[in-house]
Amino acid sequence: MKTLDFQAGEVILVNKPLHWTSFDVVNKLRYELKQKLGIKKIKVGHAGTLDPLADGLLILCTGKKTKEIESFMGLEKKYSGTITLGSTTPSYDLETEIDHTFPLDKVTENQVKAEVEKMVGTFAQQPPIFSAKKVKGKKAYDLARAGKEVKLEPKVITIHSFELSKIELPLVHFEITCSKGTYIRSIASDLGKSLGNGGYLSALRREKIGPYHLKDAHSVKEWVEIIQTSDMNNNPSI
Repeated sequence: MKTLDFQAGEVILVNKPLHWTSFDVVNKLRYELKQKLGIKKIKVGHAGTLDPLADGLLILCTGKKTKEIESFMGLEKKYSGTITLGSTTPSYDLETEIDHTFPLDKVTENQVKAEVEKMVGTFAQQPPIFSAKKVKGKKAYDLARAGKEVKLEPKVITIHSFELSKIELPLVHFEITCSKGTYIRSIASDLGKSLGNGGYLSALRREKIGPYHLKDAHSVKEWVEIIQTSDMNNNPSI
């Protein structure tokens, strides 16, 4: 049983729900802490964004622990998810509508496996234009949604492992372990291109960040209950 002191600083493991932004989670738990503690301010931040269309592990830091956020962001990450072949979307995921479709009759499971093997290693990745990358002070996805041209510089990333758990075309189920800054959406798009086809990310879950596991995380609802039902004069425990 661990005693929690949110004001002094805690590392909170959250199972982020689908469709919530990382900032939604931060804002919700910050509000609950301020209400419970009867204070106007408390530092709460996340250690690495997780897209709204992804669920899974999100690390939050409170109090003095927010000074350590950068160290968490650099940790290796593990994801599981699904790539849908035979189609593309401008955002490389389900945020935007399908813009092109391709026949899959010439794509085989062995071809998919062969291309996946080639994608393990260190290389320059092209970030999706629907991303939070800054372009002249503005977020790329804001420019992309406004229909403006967006040019992003490739970034060197490392794919440590890329395992296929099941192939049932057009669906490719996978697990990836990768470095900081990796866009799994770009991996999905690149896999489609390498097959002379199309692909987009249709499901994503973050399973692990460094030594921290999703199985040890609590839902937002559970964290709210922990905060609301705890006697903050005697620090809550989990």
